[in-house]
Amino acid sequence: MGAVLSASWLVGCGAAAGPIATPLSPVGSSSVATVAPEEEPGPAPSARVGRPGRTERVHFVPETVVLPDNARAAVQPAATVDGQLQVPENVQHVGWWDGSAYAGDPFGRTVIAGHVDSTNGAGFFARLLRVRVGDVVTLRAGSHRLRYKISSVQTVARRALATDSQAFDQSGAHRLVLITCTGEYRRDRGGYESNLVVVGIPLGLAR
Repeated sequence: MGAVLSASWLVGCGAAAGPIATPLSPVGSSSVATVAPEEEPGPAPSARVGRPGRTERVHFVPETVVLPDNARAAVQPAATVDGQLQVPENVQHVGWWDGSAYAGDPFGRTVIAGHVDSTNGAGFFARLLRVRVGDVVTLRAGSHRLRYKISSVQTVARRALATDSQAFDQSGAHRLVLITCTGEYRRDRGGYESNLVVVGIPLGLAR
């Protein structure tokens, strides 16, 4: 279910210096050839520093999510264990699936999941129950950010989340996917029966 992200690095090599020719005396000359002493080399020119071009795409691992009501939460990387996404235990934090796309990637879904509640009260993603189509959610990391306009809000049966909702699809156009629990809580079945899946379309490029 995971996707492998890879990066290619290009290493450039400087050109090798050519041979240095030494002048020789003409044949039959009685004069002794003299070789001028080598001059001390001057200071080397400063190395050029590469800078990103204006068209270079920015992408980043989200560190903060900002919901439409301006509430924000820390985003932590979250792995899958035995097919289950390990959402942070702190219900005021949310987890970015580390097999999903980075914010700003051209393809794939950036998947962030969080608790709706706990024995100690509501979780941060209980706010997703109030999110509507057209709202804007922002992901941030340092000075980078990317805004998404919510395009759909749907309830998906928990057992169908991975197979029918395309929430974890990494082959299509870039999207943000926010996931939490919803519906009836069934203790005998290990939790809520459904998941709330909120999908956002990027508003431009990350910056």
